[in-house]
Amino acid sequence: MIGLEDLVADTYEKIGNQVLFPGASVGNGLTPEAAKDLGLAEGTAVAASLIDAHAGGLGVIGADVKGYNLPCENQPVTSRLAVICGTSSCHMGISDAPIFVPGVWGPYYSAMVPGFWLNEGGQSATGKLIDHVVRGHVAFPELQAKAAASAQNIYAYLNSHLDLIKKSLPVGFLTVDLHVWPDFHGNRSPLADLTLKGMVVGLTLYQGLDELALIYLATIQAIALGTRHILETLQSAGHHISTLFLCGGLSKNPLFVQMHADITGKPIVLSKEVESVLVGAAILGACASGDFASVQEAMERMGKIGKIVQPDHRDKRFYDKKYEVFLKLAEHQREYKAIMQGI
Repeated sequence: MIGLEDLVADTYEKIGNQVLFPGASVGNGLTPEAAKDLGLAEGTAVAASLIDAHAGGLGVIGADVKGYNLPCENQPVTSRLAVICGTSSCHMGISDAPIFVPGVWGPYYSAMVPGFWLNEGGQSATGKLIDHVVRGHVAFPELQAKAAASAQNIYAYLNSHLDLIKKSLPVGFLTVDLHVWPDFHGNRSPLADLTLKGMVVGLTLYQGLDELALIYLATIQAIALGTRHILETLQSAGHHISTLFLCGGLSKNPLFVQMHADITGKPIVLSKEVESVLVGAAILGACASGDFASVQEAMERMGKIGKIVQPDHRDKRFYDKKYEVFLKLAEHQREYKAIMQGI
């Protein structure tokens, strides 16, 4: 026992025993006090809510894709994976029946889209990792100065710099001998191993802006390779995913998005409204107010496609090799750990 027996007393009265689906109307709407504080009308509908990442998934995953020639057109919504990528990343896949996926949370019934089961993969540090790698490099002050002089943010400048140094090769090929394992904060999915650490293979003594740009690129690729690892694990367990829907701060970085398309081999759909979490919250409110009969209808009507990024299949062989190295990094790290445990 852990001293929480009081939570189950009186049929869970203390923590509540009425469960509502997302978007269901709660009570009688805003109370007079709440309406006054918020400057809204008394009785304004209040919806059963979602956590931020789930609301982001709701805001992108159900958009109408007719006429965009996407593989998920005329396919069920279960053929889509929502990736909410910011400080960390969450990978939301839904299914009609429960699917148990090793190293991936769930399945949870109606946790995101009512009537569907949710599996949630994740990466503990993505935007935070990129920021850590870039800002911790000795060439960061030079990057800051040059980005400011060109009126660009540091990541737009790095993307431009990579285009300058790539010569005739695709930009991704610059990391042929530079590889990153991105679990600087442990692995959430699909290995579910918090003891794993970050790894970088291929460092040299050079410390200039070129090298900063390369480790930035290799880190982005590592995050995308991690998404591929999660995606393949979902597929192996029974999901059938053909299209990725990205939102969050990292989805504003075109290099991050293109690397995800190229490395997973899947088209990427970006929302017209960049703040997809807010769209998801609005969808819930629109359902609670009775403007839509279901969350699925509201998702299709309110979620709008902004841009589609296709993978460059000419680079498939290169990224298949990078993925092979990526998996070896985790395997080798565990071998090193086993060796040191023998002391």
